Amino acid sequence: MTVKEKIAISHISGSAVSLSQNGSTVTEPYGMFQSREQILPHTKGQLDMESGKTRDGHKVRHPTSYWDTLLHIFKGNISSGLLAMGDAFKNGGIVFAPIMTAILGVICVHAQHLLLNGSEEMHRQTKQDRPPGFAETVYLAFAKGPLRLRPLATTMKIVVNFFLCITQLGFCCVYIVFIANNIKLICDHYEVHIDLSIHMIIVVIPVLLACMVRNLKYLTPFSTIANIMMAVGVSVVIYQATLDLPSVHTRNYIASWQQLPLYFGTAVYAFEGIGLVLPLKNEMKNPEEFQKPFGVLNIGMIIVGSIFITVGFLGYLKWGEGVAGSLTLNLEPGHVLSNVVQVLIGCAVLFTYPLQFYVPVGITWPALKKRCGEKCLIAKELGYRALLVLLTFILAESIPELGLFISLVGAVSSTALALVFPPLVELVVASQKKEGLSVFIIVKDTIIILFGLFVFVTGTFQSIASIVRAFRI
Repeated sequence: MTVKEKIAISHISGSAVSLSQNGSTVTEPYGMFQSREQILPHTKGQLDMESGKTRDGHKVRHPTSYWDTLLHIFKGNISSGLLAMGDAFKNGGIVFAPIMTAILGVICVHAQHLLLNGSEEMHRQTKQDRPPGFAETVYLAFAKGPLRLRPLATTMKIVVNFFLCITQLGFCCVYIVFIANNIKLICDHYEVHIDLSIHMIIVVIPVLLACMVRNLKYLTPFSTIANIMMAVGVSVVIYQATLDLPSVHTRNYIASWQQLPLYFGTAVYAFEGIGLVLPLKNEMKNPEEFQKPFGVLNIGMIIVGSIFITVGFLGYLKWGEGVAGSLTLNLEPGHVLSNVVQVLIGCAVLFTYPLQFYVPVGITWPALKKRCGEKCLIAKELGYRALLVLLTFILAESIPELGLFISLVGAVSSTALALVFPPLVELVVASQKKEGLSVFIIVKDTIIILFGLFVFVTGTFQSIASIVRAFRI
């Protein structure tokens, strides 16, 4: 494959945009860092010279070790969703939520394995220079699947890219609400009482300026700073949550059935790191170590899941029904350490916004660019970026309830990417094999898809209903 430019995008979703030499755009999931570099070589000659490893014709620059990849998994999964797990446990229950989070983690990791297997099978069949990404894997599975499904291939690829855009823009909306809430909490303590919507307007100004940066390499230093800030902030939040804990008996063992869909939406939002798995495996020095029983994926996600359960359990146990959509909002107001943590995590999320923002721009702008003509193309792109930022701002202003917003994003888009498409790919791919579909695969994948659809429907409905009720109060 001749690569013109490939840029690492997101430390949360792992999505990225590749520009092929003919100018077409291919959306690929990508890790926070492409090994140790942000920008890959611009020519095939450079790529050949600097590649650390050749695998099935796929050139890997600075291939990563087991521990490097494990660190990337932590970076890609521990984010704003982690801080919302206290709210998730409130909507699940102190007993139900830990058990269900463990089960949900197993299902999500299994779905990631299904996506990896599908990509590997499509790579073997097509003999492409590199393994296909998420949307391309779905497209190829349907294009090479049963004859009656082949006409759906392009549509399915569009649907996957649509959900990727919705997910990333949803993250951006959550970030605006998240930052504004933390700033307001600090200002209120110092008697600077400003409406939350005004704080959002203030927040959107630096966000808008950052999103005008068209070359991601200029933002990568801020990404590193954001990771350090997030790690320090989360550590302090966990420490604060362990102080003076009440008895477990003071909390609901299982929440009401109306609240459970909100739990599922937030939990799936937190586990939505499926876009990371393909690029992380492809960048490994020994990719066979990624999917082993004690490989990077399983070990990494066991640790991540344990952190989610620990933070969710401590957050709900500590603050009970008053736990907020972000645990930073429950820290003692005015306390120096609390203010430092809120500023650190707020800045970390602010620096992350433009990285997440590159994904929907990379998916949607190339198609629009063809219709815009060549005149003032850069100005038109900047204008389009500004419109997308304003769209996220308007949505954030419309739904300022942080916990409900996170649950809504998780239910609407994360469930489709994490729980519906991977088993669907396995069903389509397995149907074309000589042995055909086994009863086990049919039952297993059908259950996962139905579970994903259940979370999608009930979570979306309950999130919207809860948002409507919040506005009436």
